[in-house]
Amino acid sequence: MAVVDTTAASPLGGEVERPLTAGRFARVRRNLGIWFPAGVLILIVVVCFLGPWVLPIPKPTGGDVLNSNLSVGSPGHLLGTDPDGNDILSRLIYGGRADLTIAVSVSLLGLIIGGGIGSISGYLGGGLDTLLMRILDVFIAFPSLVLTLAVAQSLGANLQNTVIALAFFSIPAFARVARGATLQLRSRPFMDAAELCGTARWRILLRHVAPNIGPQLISFALLGVGIVIVISGALSFLGLGVQAPSPSWGNMIYQGQQTLTATPTLVLWPSITLLITVLACNLLGENLRSRWSGQ
Repeated sequence: MAVVDTTAASPLGGEVERPLTAGRFARVRRNLGIWFPAGVLILIVVVCFLGPWVLPIPKPTGGDVLNSNLSVGSPGHLLGTDPDGNDILSRLIYGGRADLTIAVSVSLLGLIIGGGIGSISGYLGGGLDTLLMRILDVFIAFPSLVLTLAVAQSLGANLQNTVIALAFFSIPAFARVARGATLQLRSRPFMDAAELCGTARWRILLRHVAPNIGPQLISFALLGVGIVIVISGALSFLGLGVQAPSPSWGNMIYQGQQTLTATPTLVLWPSITLLITVLACNLLGENLRSRWSGQ
């Protein structure tokens, strides 16, 4: 069969660079859909956790009331100050550190505990699977925000208790995802081969189940980070999350809405930061899910 050379030749010799084909454009778009939100998230994380060490910003609390309500671009206060004289940029950075710590901690708890429960339940099946799923159904039946509010109220408002409260609704969700993915693996030939070879069940779970369901759980965890940040902000807004004067994006929005008409930027900056972070998490998680599922 003859091979057709599709390379265009230049009259001056060499090859002419051809425009991107549809396939190349699709690959570029898919890669951009992953690397752009990933870059945004990395930038936010670096600024929140390393910014106080390298940026000349004051502490987020203990401001001078004589410098209250300074406008954007004021000397020494790039985004201005709040009614207490605290630097808004500093509070955004430290508040992001608190919110990201909560969101990542909750997602890790859900990934490890919920993923473990779901994979064990899906792989072993039988009565254990039925029992575990019915227990999780009880938690899923409650509205997540109402359950989180109840747990946060009973434990007390601080960062550690906020993580525990939010984990109550993240663990069942991760367990459901892990169980569904594990059930799909049970009928695969390599699983039957591992069992016929006499491989221990715990080894099958670690060597075969975990690596295969890991991509789904990781993409779900990224989506979960965005959800947790929103709910954490709601808890802080209601006074059950990070407590003032310690900053979080939620309590910054709450404090700013009290003077919304006079100083709308107090709500605008944390709202924009929250929106960008959640949007980047959702885009990255969705694009990774599409990439790993072959869509």
